[in-house]
Amino acid sequence: MLADELEAYLAHVTVERGLSKNTVAAYRRDLGRYETFLSGRGRPGLAEATRADVAAFAEAIGTGDDGGRALAPASASRTVVAVRGWHRFAVAEGWTRDDPSLDVKPRSVPKRLPKAISTDDVARILDQAGAGDGVGPVRDRALLELVYASGARISEAIGLDVDDVALAPGEQAVLLRGKGRKERVVPIGSYAADALDAYLVRARSALAQSGRGTAALFLNTRGSRLSRQSAWSILKVASERAGVSGVSPHTLRHSFATHLLSGGADVRVVQELLGHASVTTTQIYTAVTQDALREVYAATHPRAR
Repeated sequence: MLADELEAYLAHVTVERGLSKNTVAAYRRDLGRYETFLSGRGRPGLAEATRADVAAFAEAIGTGDDGGRALAPASASRTVVAVRGWHRFAVAEGWTRDDPSLDVKPRSVPKRLPKAISTDDVARILDQAGAGDGVGPVRDRALLELVYASGARISEAIGLDVDDVALAPGEQAVLLRGKGRKERVVPIGSYAADALDAYLVRARSALAQSGRGTAALFLNTRGSRLSRQSAWSILKVASERAGVSGVSPHTLRHSFATHLLSGGADVRVVQELLGHASVTTTQIYTAVTQDALREVYAATHPRAR
């Protein structure tokens, strides 16, 4: 019976909610583990499951006491969310009267503060990206200057077309398409505008000669749109040359937000620039700036210690 109920729910999330194959596969894996757990406790269907069962499962997947692999907090939280969705569906379908998962909370996931680097480190990375001869360094410098100037995700930057960039004086901006293809216009400074102008004049046409014609802004040596992996490699090589360790594809975006807030920008302005749906997501950066303020205070105030 549990197996039939699971298949019905998976069919629902596939057809009615339109979830991707990968997401449905993750649901099947997580809920299959819950199905096995309930069967082991003598529960033939969701109607027999109790709050104690759900709570015990939530605890067991974090320790591996159910016989499976112990899950990290984020994975355990995702699994509990899937379990709660299945129980809600059972109530909606009339299989059960009550939802035993209603007040079982996912394990809290510790917030990881975004990594930001100093403005000096950013400058060294940008300088190294543009070091060398040929069209490659011109493109690489333009790409990273744009990412830092706009706070764009790497995927947003490589998704740009030529017409998405405005470089006229007083109108320098870029049209970014974020999650859900939501568009936002972000202003860019003179450094990024100059780097982009140099790329468009000196490098893009040369790269485009190898391709079949594309509207993409950033091109690879074959004249096609630059891939995310190639963009990540550009950043990695530039940061290694600059002697800056621990740099990820999101580092320049995190640094963009942190530097703006440190300079006095309003958090809601930064939210708009980053394309966050909620200001709560942006506020994690305020913890980074508060840490910096505490360090400065401790080092400079005569009665801090």
